[in-house]
Parts: sequence; structure tokens; C-alpha cells
Amino acid sequence: MRDLVQYAACFFAFFSTGFLILATWTDCWMVNADDSLEVSTKCRGLWWECVTNAFDGIRTCEDYDSIYAEHSLKLVLTRALMITADILAGFGFVILLLGLHCVKFLPDEPYIKVRICFVAGTTLLIAGAPGIIGSVWYAVDVYVERTSLIFHNIFLGIQYKFGWSCWLGMAGSVGCFLAGAVLTCGLYLFKDVGAERSYPHSTRKPYSAAGVSMAKSYLAPRTETAKMYAVDTRV
Repeated sequence: MRDLVQYAACFFAFFSTGFLILATWTDCWMVNADDSLEVSTKCRGLWWECVTNAFDGIRTCEDYDSIYAEHSLKLVLTRALMITADILAGFGFVILLLGLHCVKFLPDEPYIKVRICFVAGTTLLIAGAPGIIGSVWYAVDVYVERTSLIFHNIFLGIQYKFGWSCWLGMAGSVGCFLAGAVLTCGLYLFKDVGAERSYPHSTRKPYSAAGVSMAKSYLAPRTETAKMYAVDTRV
């Protein structure tokens, strides 16, 4: 059961880490809404903005200014949060790989491998926090900005809604939470399962001690009998 918990957590951690990295480095955090009067699709990411013509499908992208330039608080904090989530999720996934039962790393130390999995689960739980904060905050900010424009009857020609990159960030963060919860809670619940299988010699100790005591009990009469035969032969 312990192996099943580890493999399930590894599945979630692998896809969650991939989703977070894709969300950070793709360009569709904001996309123009369907009701905007545009003949092209505009996507804005954390690092550049791309425009795709609706007629010929030509796609052009433009990088933002240098990272040292002045940017909005939403953009800067979302970058920092997502990069932090990427690094933590990557470390958590690598640590989890070292703790898997099928990986030949510390094969004679099963309890140390379980502790490695606990560390990986904790790291993944921590990684989910900046990811979900950054993606949800970005999405809420986009929604509030669009709602305020509509509420005040302000039409600027194009309106944005959050795109699939933002959804990837949310999905990756939730996956990190799931992987961390499966590792920490699942391994805690099944910590005593398979202990006999990991340490088979612990079940043989009572029998070996009993065998020794029985051997001693049979050894004493045999020794006395041998002494009697030795006396008879001397006479």
C-alpha cells in the first residue's frame, strides 16, 4: 500500500510541476474577451505579448521591457511567486524520486526513504502556496479590472479575461497540494504496513531464542550420560 501511495503522489507531482513551468513561461495569462471588437487574438503573458491574426493565422510576439524596467505590481509579484513555485515543485519532485521504493537509493534503509518522501510531500505542499496565490490573484485582478470598466460604462476597444496559462497555474498548484497531502497523510496512515516485510529477521528472533533454550535443555542430559559412560570405560 505504501508503494501505491508513493506512485500516486509521483503522478500528481510530475504533472503539477510541468503545469507550473508551462504556466510561468507561456503567453496566455490574459486573452481578449469574446465581446471585444477585435479581428485578432491578443494574449498577454508574464514575459511577452502575442497577437494572432484571425484571417491568416500569422502570429507576432513582442517582449516586454527589461526586468529592471518599471512594471506593474501585479506582473512583478506574479513572476516572483510563480518562479518560487517552479523551483520548490521541482525540488519536491526530485526528492520524491529518491524516496521511491523502486529507485536504488539507500535500498537497505526503508525508513530513511519514507522520511525522504515526507520531506518531498512537505516541499510540494509549500510549493502549492505561491503558485495558487500568484495565479488566483492575477485572475481576480483581471476580472476586477474588466468588471470595473463595464460597471462605469468605459469601453476601451478591447477587454481581457484570464486565459489558459492562468488555468494551468491553478491546476499545477492544486496538484502540488494533492501530491503533498497524499505523501504526508498517506504515508502516516500506512506507516506500520509492511514493517514485517521490511524487517523479516524481527519475526524470527523469538523462535531462534526458543530454539537455543530447547537446545540447552537437551544438551545437559546428554552431557551427564557421556560422563557415566566415561567412568564405566575407565573401570
